[in-house]
Formats: sequence, structure tokens, C-alpha cells
Amino acid sequence: MTEHRSGFVSFVGRPNVGKSTLTNALVGEKIAITSAKPQTTRRAIRGIVHREHGQIIVVDTPGLHRPRTLLGKRLNDLVDTTLSGVDVIGFCIPANEKIGPGDNFINEQLGEFRRAKLVAVVTKCELVSKTALADQLQAVSKLRDWAEIVPVSALGDEQLDVLTDVLIGLLPVGPALYPADAVTDETIESRICELIREAALEGVHDELPHSLAVTIDEMNQREGRNMVDIHANVWVERDSQKGIIVGHGGERIKDVGSKSRIEIEKLIGQKVFLNIRVKVAPDWQRDPKQLGRLGF
Repeated sequence: MTEHRSGFVSFVGRPNVGKSTLTNALVGEKIAITSAKPQTTRRAIRGIVHREHGQIIVVDTPGLHRPRTLLGKRLNDLVDTTLSGVDVIGFCIPANEKIGPGDNFINEQLGEFRRAKLVAVVTKCELVSKTALADQLQAVSKLRDWAEIVPVSALGDEQLDVLTDVLIGLLPVGPALYPADAVTDETIESRICELIREAALEGVHDELPHSLAVTIDEMNQREGRNMVDIHANVWVERDSQKGIIVGHGGERIKDVGSKSRIEIEKLIGQKVFLNIRVKVAPDWQRDPKQLGRLGF
């Protein structure tokens, strides 16, 4: 009988290489929001992958980057702490983009985490030909001596079982660390905040994505109804940003509410009344007190 294995895996890589999409695909449920915007992930979110022969706790972290704010430094510190404690690090490199300075920067950082076994995960394989994929795999193999190199397509559900088996095989022998029905250790409130932030990120540009944060003031079951009332805040750093999020005549924030409410109702299995207010916390990314109040 194969011994049961369990442990922690974290995916790293440049922005928009598919880390959160891969995490969700492996878990089989949306536990990390996705966006093309850099630094979408801001916390170490744990998703649990269950198999008969093992259990993987995938820790989805913010991307490694050169920080420009106190928030950026704290996110980097979170990544360092997380990667220092995991058993396997999966370096995600997209099949459709040449290896560049950002990849080389991250590859250099990986040398500091000597505890973890290193796996290269070539993502978005559905976007390239077999010849182009072979060339990328060859290029990735030259970066360092990997424990394994696995090409995958999270959207196409290709090679995910292979990757799962590879990751489990690299974990230490041990019992399951979470119950069989657990998919994440994130609270419902945290997941709702993230779904609202995901909707708010759509269509915003430049620095604004970094300036968005979401908190919940109240969340209550409506008496005698299959409905939950949620009162949330979207925080920005300047009045001009507030105008962008609210939109002309409040149309944009209504759209954010509509889109996020659909996802929240899927998550909690009930109808939702969602009230979102947009508030200004000046330069919160650089203010330790404000960061603390917003959960960082």
C-alpha cells in the first residue's frame, strides 16, 4: 500500500501567469480571485486538494516583486515567510511567453528557500503549438535542476492529475491535515471581500488596482428569510479614485454589486442583499495604522 503523504505547496511566478487559476483548478472550487492586474492576491490563501493517497495544502501567495509601498513590503514579507515553510514550490512560467527578467529575478530568489523541493510548472499550454511548448520546456530546463517539470492547462483541465501526483510524491509521509470536506481555511467574510474586490478590479487601470481594499461592516441573516444582508466598503486612497469606482451616476458601483452578488450567492447558497459604499482612506498603502485596520 502506498503511504499517505501530506504537506504544503506554494506557486510562485510573475503576475498573470495563472497561479490563482491553477490553485482553483486543483482544489476544484474558486477559493482565490483571478485578475490580469498585478498583486491581485494579497494574503496566503490555503486551498486543500484531496486524493486517496495524499493531501496537498496549496498556499496561494502574492507575487514576488520589488516593493514600492509599505503594503508591497508586507506582501513580500508574507511571501518570504510562506515559502520558508512549504514543502514544495511550483514556479509557474507561461508557455506562451519567453523567459524574461521577471522570471530570472524569481528564479534567483528561489535559491534562498532550501527547505522546499522545486518544480517548474509550465502554464497556459493550450495557447501554444506542440513545437512551441517543447521549446519552452527546453528553456525552462536550463534555469536550474528541477525536481520535475510539468506542462499544464488549468483552463483546459490538461495534466492537472499528473501535476497533483507529482506534488503529492514530493510531500512528506503523513496523515491528512484537514477534514475530507474542507476546501479552504479562509473565512466566508474574507472570501466575500475578495469577490467584491475581484468585481471592482474589472476595467480599472494603472495604479488604482493597488489602491483597492474591501471590508465588511455587517453580515446578518435576514429574519424569516433565505437571505443574507451584507454591508461592505470599498476603500480607495483618493477622491479621484472614488469617482472612478462609483462611476457616472453610480453605474459602475452598481455593476460591481451585481457581479459580485452573483458570485457571493453561489458561495453561500442563499439570496444576498448587498450594499457597497466607497470610502477614502488617504495613502493607506503607506500608513501602518490604516494597513492594520484594513487587515494587512
